[in-house]
Amino acid sequence: MGRSDVSYTRQDLRGDVFGGVTAAVVGLPFALAFGVASGLGPMAGLYGAIAVGFFAAVFGGARSQISGPTAPIAMAMAVVVATHADNLAEAFTVVIMAGLIQTLLGAIRVGRFVDYAPFSVISGLMSGVGIIIILVQTLPFVGAPVAIGGPVETVRAWLDARHDVNYSALAIAVVTLAVVVVWPKRLRTYLPPTLVALLAGTLLSALWLSDTPVVGDVPTGLPQLQLPDVSVDALAGAVLPALIIALLGAIDSLMTSRVADSMTRTRHDQNRELIGQGIGNMAVGFIGGLPGAGVTPGTVANLRAGGRTPVSGALRAAVLLALVLGLGRFVEFIPHAALAGILVKIGWDIIDWQFLTRIHRVQPEHLLVMAVTLGLTLVLDLVTAVAIGLIAAAVASARQFERLDMDSVVSTPLPEQSVGAEGSGQETSFAERMGLVSLAGSFSVISASKLINTISADVRQREVVILDFSDTVYMDDSAALVLERMIDLAIAEDTKCVVMGLGGRAAITLHALNVLRRIPADQFVATLDDAQATARQLLAS
Repeated sequence: MGRSDVSYTRQDLRGDVFGGVTAAVVGLPFALAFGVASGLGPMAGLYGAIAVGFFAAVFGGARSQISGPTAPIAMAMAVVVATHADNLAEAFTVVIMAGLIQTLLGAIRVGRFVDYAPFSVISGLMSGVGIIIILVQTLPFVGAPVAIGGPVETVRAWLDARHDVNYSALAIAVVTLAVVVVWPKRLRTYLPPTLVALLAGTLLSALWLSDTPVVGDVPTGLPQLQLPDVSVDALAGAVLPALIIALLGAIDSLMTSRVADSMTRTRHDQNRELIGQGIGNMAVGFIGGLPGAGVTPGTVANLRAGGRTPVSGALRAAVLLALVLGLGRFVEFIPHAALAGILVKIGWDIIDWQFLTRIHRVQPEHLLVMAVTLGLTLVLDLVTAVAIGLIAAAVASARQFERLDMDSVVSTPLPEQSVGAEGSGQETSFAERMGLVSLAGSFSVISASKLINTISADVRQREVVILDFSDTVYMDDSAALVLERMIDLAIAEDTKCVVMGLGGRAAITLHALNVLRRIPADQFVATLDDAQATARQLLAS
């Protein structure tokens, strides 16, 4: 490994400082808002952003990812808080248990399964998140408050917002957005465009356009230690909500890591990231904070500002901690419109334009998967969109694999010259009465339903069928049981079966399920010559 791979340069530090500060300032309103939405209060959102952000950065496996409260987890936590409104200790027991579950998921290496997510799902998710960011920020862009309820409620709020436009806020948002877009590339190494835009928007608000909504007072104070309720009833009742929050956070985090990977051309450690997120959520449960996960807007803001290592995530947590300890007055004058301008550009960059510009060349099933994922991300939530998108992708892939599997099935009569001497009437008669079913490749639940339909007709037409497993690579339980039905059908039609070349994983599956129990031992052979000889004996008997 070269020196450039292990050294931490002054340029790295500069990028991490800008990235951490930018992510902190951009993420501050979200942390406060999600805290309020969860029912735990704005401080809980800040505590969550600090604790989860720090521990996930230090112990996680995604170098540039920013973690903190997210909308799906905030909504899930609101249900937990409502259920345990009289005893918040039970609510934070849920949080601690959720963190523990995430840590265990990472320890048993479950995170690698996210790699199986097709790009069409990831593309739909990225584009959906980008559109959501833009839609939600359209209201503060014109001086209106963010609508509670996501993009659907935002669209409904447009009717009221268009009659009450704050032109000062609009001017600040436009200027901020313009700075982010046109800031020269040669200066981005020294001054990130998001930070310059934030300063420009704040100065406009402070010096000239003061009639625009600003961040305002930031709550201050250190958290108190929250002891969990470890009673049997509390622990039993915490399992299900903790599992839901753990899975929401895991999917959120790993999908955000995939977004970061696509932007940096790097690869994160999924299992280590789950462990880091779990440690962060356990810590936040002990201080009464809101659990969190990987935050896509914060991560993108960090990357755009130059953050590339875990130092940026730790610095972002330190900045938020400083705000909690009393430095909030330095950000209370930041206008929401300036943040909206930055976030609109971030949302635009998240949209997967590379996929969308090739949409006319994409296979229809992949396009459908992307569209389903994108649409559900907009109207429902990220987790539901990913779950249904994965199901749609699996169905689309299953159809393709079914065709590939069935292309490997060949059912033919044996050629006359392979059975006996050319011109022999007796051998020609044998050839007409024998069939060869070649089961090459892999067979699974995907192709099982059509396997019996494909070869059962030929089975009925022959007196002896040779089942050739010489080139069978894999056969799962479903395909094996379907094969058993075919053998039962053959025996019912008084057709005898000869098994040829059985071995490997297919043999393990078939013998484990006792699928071949009705075929006599002397009808198991190794080669085609042996199979033909056995078949002739069966026909002659």
